[in-house]
Amino acid sequence: MFKKDNWDEILQALTANVFRTILTAFGVFWGIFILVILLAAGQGLENGIKKGFDGIATNTMFMWSQTTSKAYKGLPKTRRYDFRNSDVAALKAALPDLLYVSPRNQLGDFNGTNNVVRGTKTSAFTIYGDYPELIKQQPMDIINGRFINQQDILDKRKIAIIGKGVISELYGKEEEPVGTYIKINGVNFMVVGVYKSKQQGGNAEQEQKNIFIPFTTFQQAFNYGDKVGWMALTAKDETSITDLKPKILEIIKGLHSINPADDRAVGNFDLYEQFNKVQSLFNILKIIAYFVGTLVLISGVIGISNIMLIVVKERTKEIGIRRALGATPGAIRSQILSESIFLTIISGMFGIAVATGIIALLNMALDSMPPGNDTMFANPSVDLGVVFVALIILVGSGLLAGFIPAQIAINVKPVDALRTE
Repeated sequence: MFKKDNWDEILQALTANVFRTILTAFGVFWGIFILVILLAAGQGLENGIKKGFDGIATNTMFMWSQTTSKAYKGLPKTRRYDFRNSDVAALKAALPDLLYVSPRNQLGDFNGTNNVVRGTKTSAFTIYGDYPELIKQQPMDIINGRFINQQDILDKRKIAIIGKGVISELYGKEEEPVGTYIKINGVNFMVVGVYKSKQQGGNAEQEQKNIFIPFTTFQQAFNYGDKVGWMALTAKDETSITDLKPKILEIIKGLHSINPADDRAVGNFDLYEQFNKVQSLFNILKIIAYFVGTLVLISGVIGISNIMLIVVKERTKEIGIRRALGATPGAIRSQILSESIFLTIISGMFGIAVATGIIALLNMALDSMPPGNDTMFANPSVDLGVVFVALIILVGSGLLAGFIPAQIAINVKPVDALRTE
């Protein structure tokens, strides 16, 4: 393998007809190129989608009350009910595998009537009543001040955390919001923090226009009693919220005298289940990428095998002379296989190099985009392990492509070969 004469012979054989060699190598080049590009594109799409989940506790479900659809225990169907504070305590006591059970309430929205006033300025925002753990379930960065803490909950403090979108509508450019007061539905709240949402895409701008206040303060200030609008429930890492969901729904139905067979009475959205569906989709895309790339690569390998058969036929007399001079079948086979492997690896590595260059240029273009131009495509890349697997495939392909021609070569009888014109 390391003899100069052998390499000289390989290069001489491959350069005897350069155009034919290039066309033959292009099949393998194109196969490995398509494989790497498809895998990188799939990874880029996966990264972009997962970027939208950045900061979100994906092992989470959201639950809200709806109208019952079945009569139960003398109670009519189409009955309306509300979650209560006691429901939160009951879920925490019954299910220790729940990491967070966050009750939430909401007042107004950015499309509604003006509900927030500061001085002479007024605007409409979504007001949320929340617990401190929400910041661990919903993506946001506190860029000034602080978020809600447990003491705010216990003391029912009238404090507020506002988004950057709120500042742009209620404050001047140089004004410091922390320490100032805003009036929500006629109730004064002191601003103690400013947040920036981590969410991307179409809802990112609206997510900056929310105001968060302590949950207990919300209930007291706006006469909600012990009513809970909906809940965000997050399971511990070792437990799936999807597995806990049947028990959660069973507990809620029992607390509110709901028919166990009523699937419409408790609304819910399982984020973990949806996240797994997205992950399954990307796994399927990877399988398709491997399948398509492998098929194209096989077509290239078949092309190399055909060309090597032609090369062996053209060199029949040469092989006969070498056999007559004492060359062993192993030496002949080794020479043919070396030519096949060399051509396969060179064309394949060139395909990997070109694909890597295109991926690098694409990453540079994505990195140069302005921060506001969010895209569902991010950091397309291929794992280093895939490159090593591709190299192994190339070596195996080269052996496969050269095997049949090599067997034909060693079966040539010296006498018959010397008669060949």
